[in-house]
Amino acid sequence: MANPTAAKVAEQIKTIAAQMLQRRIDDPRLGFLTITGVRLSKDWHRCELFYTVLGDPTAWSDAAAALEQAKGQIRTQVSRQLKLRFAPEIVFVADAMPEQSSHIEELLAQVRARDAAVAGQAAGASYAGEADPYKSTASATSPASPASPASPDSQGDFGDR
Repeated sequence: MANPTAAKVAEQIKTIAAQMLQRRIDDPRLGFLTITGVRLSKDWHRCELFYTVLGDPTAWSDAAAALEQAKGQIRTQVSRQLKLRFAPEIVFVADAMPEQSSHIEELLAQVRARDAAVAGQAAGASYAGEADPYKSTASATSPASPASPASPDSQGDFGDR
């Protein structure tokens, strides 16, 4: 959301909805439900609340039914507390974050396994050539270098400085 006012209103809607679900709506089907995010349309007429549920797929479907039933109460409370001209339509959307995070964890586990395999191969490997291919061997085989010219201080050319 580019508009800072819309971002504040969206966060307030998220807070109001979470408080309503926690304190006022007594539905055992909600279980361990968390409101994870909110998206408010540009004209503020539609509000999508993202949620996650701790549990199996039946817990997800029970929570979705309970949220659908409590939608009107939450919308009424949002319009009362925010004193808006109109109450935004509230839509609950199951958050896909847990599935995405588990998929990313699986990919990271595969990468770690490949890295361990490569590290195991590298442990017993030896260099194809010398250990340091950039080591210059010319200094060991070349004749002694000519004497460097004496510094000006050693010759005393500059006197007192």
